[in-house]
Amino acid sequence: MSDLDYDDDEKRIMDEKNSLASLEVRETGVAVDAAERSRIIDRIKFMNTVGDTVDQDPLADAASHFIYDRLMEMSLEEATEVLTKAYKEHCDDVNFPSDVLDRIEKMLQGRDAYGIDSDVFELDCKLEAVVIKFHSPYPEVRAVTDPFDDPTIPVETLRAYLLGTIWVAIGSFVNQFFYERQPRLNLAAIVLQLFLFPCGKVAQLLPDWGFTFRGSRYTINRGPWTHKEQMFATVMVSAGSQMSNFMSISIAMRSEKFFNLEWVDFGFIFLTNLSSLFFGYGLAGLARKLVIYPVKAVFPTVLPTLALNRALLLKETKTSINGWTISRQKLFFLTFALSFVYFFFPTYLFNALSTFNWMTWIAPQNVKVTLVTGSFLGMGINPIPTFDWSIINYSTPLVLPYFANVNRFIGVILSGFALMGLYWTNTKYTAYLPPNANTIYDNTGATYNLSRILDSTGHFDLDKFKAYSVPYMTAGHLVGTGTLWALYTCAFTYICISEYKLIIRTGKLFYNAIRHPRSKAFDDFDDPHSRMMRAYPEVPDWWYLAIFLIAGALAIITITAWPTTVPVWTVICIFLFNIGMYIPTIIVYSVTGYAMGFGAFSVFIAGYMDPGNAVTNILVRLWGYNVDEQSETFIADQKMAHYAKLPQRAVFRAQLVATLIQTFVTLGAVEALFKSVADFCSATQQDKFICLFPRSVYSDAIMFGVLGTDRVLSTLYPALKHCFYIGPLTAIPFAILKLKKPQKVKNIFPPLIWGGATFWGYTYNLTYYIGGFYAATAFMFYLRRYYTAWWTKYNYILASGLTAGVAFSGVVIFLALQYTQTTLSWWGNNVVSAGVDYARVASLKEVPQGGFGLKDGEFS
Repeated sequence: MSDLDYDDDEKRIMDEKNSLASLEVRETGVAVDAAERSRIIDRIKFMNTVGDTVDQDPLADAASHFIYDRLMEMSLEEATEVLTKAYKEHCDDVNFPSDVLDRIEKMLQGRDAYGIDSDVFELDCKLEAVVIKFHSPYPEVRAVTDPFDDPTIPVETLRAYLLGTIWVAIGSFVNQFFYERQPRLNLAAIVLQLFLFPCGKVAQLLPDWGFTFRGSRYTINRGPWTHKEQMFATVMVSAGSQMSNFMSISIAMRSEKFFNLEWVDFGFIFLTNLSSLFFGYGLAGLARKLVIYPVKAVFPTVLPTLALNRALLLKETKTSINGWTISRQKLFFLTFALSFVYFFFPTYLFNALSTFNWMTWIAPQNVKVTLVTGSFLGMGINPIPTFDWSIINYSTPLVLPYFANVNRFIGVILSGFALMGLYWTNTKYTAYLPPNANTIYDNTGATYNLSRILDSTGHFDLDKFKAYSVPYMTAGHLVGTGTLWALYTCAFTYICISEYKLIIRTGKLFYNAIRHPRSKAFDDFDDPHSRMMRAYPEVPDWWYLAIFLIAGALAIITITAWPTTVPVWTVICIFLFNIGMYIPTIIVYSVTGYAMGFGAFSVFIAGYMDPGNAVTNILVRLWGYNVDEQSETFIADQKMAHYAKLPQRAVFRAQLVATLIQTFVTLGAVEALFKSVADFCSATQQDKFICLFPRSVYSDAIMFGVLGTDRVLSTLYPALKHCFYIGPLTAIPFAILKLKKPQKVKNIFPPLIWGGATFWGYTYNLTYYIGGFYAATAFMFYLRRYYTAWWTKYNYILASGLTAGVAFSGVVIFLALQYTQTTLSWWGNNVVSAGVDYARVASLKEVPQGGFGLKDGEFS
C-alpha cells in the first residue's frame, strides 16, 4: 500500500489495537484492561496526534508514552482541580476547542451530567486533565511541541551561528528586494529553514575543527545536527530576514517619483533603521510576561515553522491518520515540489490563472463592469478570483484561526459596501478617480505634484497651494484611513476592558520584578512549557531596557545630526505613544495572529504636532509603525523559542546578531533596486515593482504632513474624525458581554472586524481575500473540526510546503526569466492586461474641463 492510499478497514484497526495487550502494566504498576486501553489510545490519538499504528504500539512514541505515564499517576481529585482551573481560564478563549470546553463543563457537573458510567467518567476526566497539565490545551500547540525537554541537546553552536548568519544575509536581501513588488515574494523563516536543513547535515560531516576556551570545547562539528540547532538558526533567520519598513520609507524619501530628498544618505538610513529595530527589540523583551509565558498567548503564526522543524529532524512513528500513512517530511517535500512547479503557470506560463479577471474579458473596455469585478482597478467581486497560491495565501488561511479569518472577512465585506456607496454617489469627488488606489490626485485626476505647493525650504506654501489644487483621496483610501483610526481606538478600548485582569496581573509582575530584581519570572507561571524553561538562565529585564534606551538615544541623534527639521519632542511623544498602545497590539497578535502597526495613527498625530512638515510626518510614521511591527516579530520569535525550549540568553544573542546583519544587508538591497530595476516605483512597472508602501507614505505625508491634520479634517474630509469615537462605541458592548457571557460572544472580535475593514485603499481588493476564505473554511473549520487528528498532523506541513514552493519558485522565475525579460506572449498571458482593468486609470465619471472639486475660498 502506498503512503497516500486510504484504508477503510476499521475492523482491522480495532483488532490491531485489542491484540496488542489485553492488560497493560507500566512501570507505575497501574493496570488498565483492553477496553480502557482502547479508549486511552483513541483519546490520546485525538489529543496528541498519535493515530493508529501501522507496525508498532500506538503508545510507543515518546510524547504519547509520557502522557500515558502521567495519566497512570493522576488521581480523580487532581484531575478535577486541573479541569476547574482550566474551565475558568479558558471559558472565553477563542482558541480553546469549544467541544472540549463543553465536555469539561459536563465533567465538572458530575458523572450524571456527563452521561456515562463512573469508571469511564473517571478515565475521561484524567485524560483531559493530564494533557492540559503536562502538555497544552490547544491541539495545534500539541502538534508542534513535546511535553518534555532535554537540556543537554546542543543549541548555540558555532555552526548554528555560521549557517544562521549566511541565511540571514540571503533572506534579508531577497525579502527587501521583493518587498516593493505586488504581490510580494517572501523567503519566510519557514522557507529558509528548508535551506538550513541540508546545510546542517553537511556541517556535521566536517572535521572536528575548533578550540578550547576555559575548559569548554568550541567546534564546527558537534556531531549530528540537532533540531534545537536548527531552531536556533531559524530564530536568527526569522529575526533577521524580516523586511524593514524604514527601507521602504527611505525609498519614498529618496526617489524622484516621491520626495527626492538629497540629504538622505547611508549614515542617516543606517542609524535610523538600526534605532527603530532595536527600540522594537527592547520593547519586545520587556513585554515577555504579558504574551510569552501565558498559555493563552498561542501565537498561531509561529506554529508552521515549528511543525516543519519537527518534520525535518525528529523521528516519527509511522501512523495511519484517517487512512493517511505518509510522514510529515515526505508530505512537505512532495507539496514543496508540486507547488514549485505549479507556480510557473500563474506567474509565467499562464498569467490569467493568477489574477483571474475572467468577467472583464467579456467586455474589456466596459468601465462599470471593470470597477465592480476587476482584479486590478476594481473591487474584485469575483467568485473564482485566482488559482495562484501566492494570492490565496495573502490572508494566511491555513495558519490563522478560523474565527480570525471570519471576523476579518466580515470587515472586508462591510467596508467594501461602504466603499461602493461612497464611489457611486461621488462623495467627495471620488467618482472622478480610480476607486481603490492609495495615490493622492489633483483636480485633473493626475497624480498630485508635491513640489508645486512647497517653498524653497521644503515647507508648505499657501499661495502656491491655492494656485494649484486641493489633494484628493480615492474612496478606498478614505475607507482604509477611517477604519484604521477606528481600529486603533477600538482595539485599545476592547482589550483594556476584556483583558483587564491580564493587564493588572502583568503590571503586578513588573512591579514585583522591580522590587525583587533577582526573582525568576518563570516562578509566576505554572504551565508545562514554563516549568520546562526553568532549566535555563533567564535574560534580565535590564538587558532589554538598556537596548531600549540606546535605541531611543540613536533616534534623537539622527534627527538632530541631519537636516530633518524634526522637533525632538515629537519623537519622544511617539515613543510614549508606542509604549501605551503596545499592550492591546501585542495581545491581539498573540491570540489571533493579526498584526497591526500604528503608522496611520502616527501620521494623524504628527500632522497636529508639526503641521506643514512632511519629514516629521514620515519619521513619526516610522516610529509609529516600524517599532511595533519589529517588536511583534521579535516577540513572536521568542515565543517560538519558548515552545522549542531554547535557552533565553542564546536567543537574545541570536536576535541581536541577526538584527545587525539585517541592517547592513537591507541597505544593499535598496541600492540594488535603484540601480537595477528600470522605471522603479512606477504604477505600470513591468515586473510589478510599483512600491505600494512608499506610495502610501508619500500620499499620507501630503495629506496630513504638508497640509496638516487640522486642515484636512476641518474642511476636506471632516467625517473622518468621527471614526475615533465609532471604534470605542463598537468595542464597549462586546467587551462587556465578553466579561459577562464569555462563551456567547467569544468568537466575535471587534478589532479584527475593523482590521478587515482596513483592507481597502492599498490596491488590494477581494481578489486577494475570497480564495483565502475558501481555503480557511476547508482547512481551519471543516477539517479541524471533523478530521482533527489529520488536521493536527498535516495542516501546518501542507501550509509550509505550499508557501515554501511558491516563494522559491518566485525567486527562480524572476531571476531566470522576468529579470532577463524573457517573455512568453500568447492569449493566456495577454488577456489579463487587454482591457481597462490592468491600466488602473479609469474612473466612473470623466473629469470636466477645468477640473473638479472645491472652488477658490472653500479650502485654505
